[in-house]
Amino acid sequence: MWIADHWKDYEVLDTSSGEKLERWGQYILVRPDPQVIWNTPKDTKGWKKPNGHYHRSSKGGGEWEFFHLPEEWSIHYQGKQENPLTFHLKPFSFKHTGLFPEQAVNWDWFSSIIIEALKKNPGRSIKVLNLFAYTGGATLSAAAAGAQVTHVDASKGMVSWAKENATASGLGDAPVRWLVDDCVKFVEREIRRGNTYDAIIMDPPSYGRGPKGEIWKIEESIFPFIELTTQILSDHPLFFLVNSYTTGLQPAVLSYMINTALVSKFGGYVESDEIGLPVSSNGLVLPCGASGRWIGA
Repeated sequence: MWIADHWKDYEVLDTSSGEKLERWGQYILVRPDPQVIWNTPKDTKGWKKPNGHYHRSSKGGGEWEFFHLPEEWSIHYQGKQENPLTFHLKPFSFKHTGLFPEQAVNWDWFSSIIIEALKKNPGRSIKVLNLFAYTGGATLSAAAAGAQVTHVDASKGMVSWAKENATASGLGDAPVRWLVDDCVKFVEREIRRGNTYDAIIMDPPSYGRGPKGEIWKIEESIFPFIELTTQILSDHPLFFLVNSYTTGLQPAVLSYMINTALVSKFGGYVESDEIGLPVSSNGLVLPCGASGRWIGA
């Protein structure tokens, strides 16, 4: 398993009874997690007096209950880059805070690839495409490592949030294109334009809608989309990353798809695994989905 264990401002303190107890900077949140199917004693400090608790409804969805929690605050992540990345957090619907901390293990992975490639050839430019880019964790990591990034998400609000994170991280003037667009349609247009990228990152939702009502169902759409995106890779691409939070898309499934779509065209190799976060109370690891990685030859 690939474990995001370099955080100082974020921590999974404990897990029990379908919930996880987390520290986000100085604030403690309790949020539901479907992976937590065990019932263990809630002895860890924080369970009884969190700053925020998301209560899931039996009818679907849920709502936040807050206790002395600001509307917005920030945390930092010191990855492979010279300066730490800064992320603005604000609890909003569907239990989210605006950041998936487990993805830091992938940020460190591809940042190392970008940094190493630029050391070998300081004059080159590395173009990275980040699809379903959310609030920009991967975008900021790639930009801070020295890449030119195209950030694409269907939500105008998420793109604005990502821009705020970039400014807070000292990357407001970094070479990033911020685009509100349907990811599939954007890639189709890039194919027609003849534009290419040296690396592609995608973090697709299990289900979603584009700006004009386009429907995305990951089980039906992901493999054709991976095949489509291979058409906009440069002749000697660096890496390709696919993240999945969908139970059916296990690491072996990601490996199979990426091998089929990329290795025959570009060589290289594929590795896939679960990603996770360490749990402070017991030294175990909370699984948080899976990632498939292709590395160029």
